[in-house]
Amino acid sequence: MNDASFPSILPTYARAPLSFERGEGAWLIERDGRRFLDMTSGIGVNALGHAHPALVDALSEQAAKLWHTSNLFNIPAQEALAAALVEHTFADTAFFTNSGTEALELAVKMVRKFWHDAGAPQRQTILAFEGAFHGRSMAAISAAGSAKLTTGFGPLLPGFRQLPFGDHDALTAALDDTIAAVIVEPIQGEGGIRVLPDVCLKGLREACDRTGALLIFDEVQCGMGRTGRLFAHEWAGVTPDIMMVAKGIGGGFPLGATLATAHAAAPMTAGTHGSTYGGNPLACAVGARVMEIVSAPAFLAEVARKGSTLWQHLEGLAATHPQVIEEVRGEGLMAGLKCVVPNTDLVAAARDQNLLAVPAADNVIRLLPPLTITEEELSEAIYRLDRAASTLSPA
Repeated sequence: MNDASFPSILPTYARAPLSFERGEGAWLIERDGRRFLDMTSGIGVNALGHAHPALVDALSEQAAKLWHTSNLFNIPAQEALAAALVEHTFADTAFFTNSGTEALELAVKMVRKFWHDAGAPQRQTILAFEGAFHGRSMAAISAAGSAKLTTGFGPLLPGFRQLPFGDHDALTAALDDTIAAVIVEPIQGEGGIRVLPDVCLKGLREACDRTGALLIFDEVQCGMGRTGRLFAHEWAGVTPDIMMVAKGIGGGFPLGATLATAHAAAPMTAGTHGSTYGGNPLACAVGARVMEIVSAPAFLAEVARKGSTLWQHLEGLAATHPQVIEEVRGEGLMAGLKCVVPNTDLVAAARDQNLLAVPAADNVIRLLPPLTITEEELSEAIYRLDRAASTLSPA
């Protein structure tokens, strides 16, 4: 017999009391007709906003032809998207998934198989960093290691060690020729919009080259044009061996990918990994269109310009409300406000102004608007944030 007192949807989210029925660009419309300026993009997913005509056309066109065949057959849309990713990145190959978490799972398997085939199966440890977020699977929470993610879910997957974020000395001491790989987000999203300086990314690449360890970048949240480059690591002029991509790559359709060099991916032969849905025709038709738009130099330059404008506005906002906002963080259209008040208070106050933001660790709120947001909409977002902060400032 069903327990009528238990919710039909597993209660793992503390959901806001809003039910959106449609979206238009940077706006979400509630069932009661209220319009909300969306500075979350579905946590960085709707890179081109809601109901972008090019994506609607791509999905509709593919849906009328073919939805699914499985990876037992060639998938032309998948091949087109893989070719575009290889053309525009460090990678030689791509494997498509449904999410960033699944991309992490393959990255871990790829590292393990690499060292197994290299004759060093004991070389298993992957170094990660405190404050990281790589997904919700057992491997992902084991990599991140935080109590918030892991409490109650032991035993964790062995083979991960966490280091303090940005601590070069700790990295130097830990990274030797027994380490299999290092995984890092160039910008921690869930961790509070913490940017790893370019010099640290360069030093990390050099240290991995010196010890032979593979370098994994998690660009699930900071990639796909969000910082004004196609991928955030490009600002530092370094490349990884393996990279996780998701969120913005599907523009709202579930899609992820693990990208890799031929060197790192060589051991992954037929039968070593698979996915029933990963890279299906619907997802890849949308992803290919997203890639076509976002990879254009003019589009990325416009994101960088709007990111600079947003940063200037946010610095002014912080100066006006020092009792509410302590610091501005981020890069491009991936911004964070470290709060003096509880970050959830500012998120709620913004929602009262019909503006959507999302909290993160370190008492930060994240602003992840669609990359297509207009200057006027950015100004409107700042106006609404100013009003929200004013309700939290001492009289």
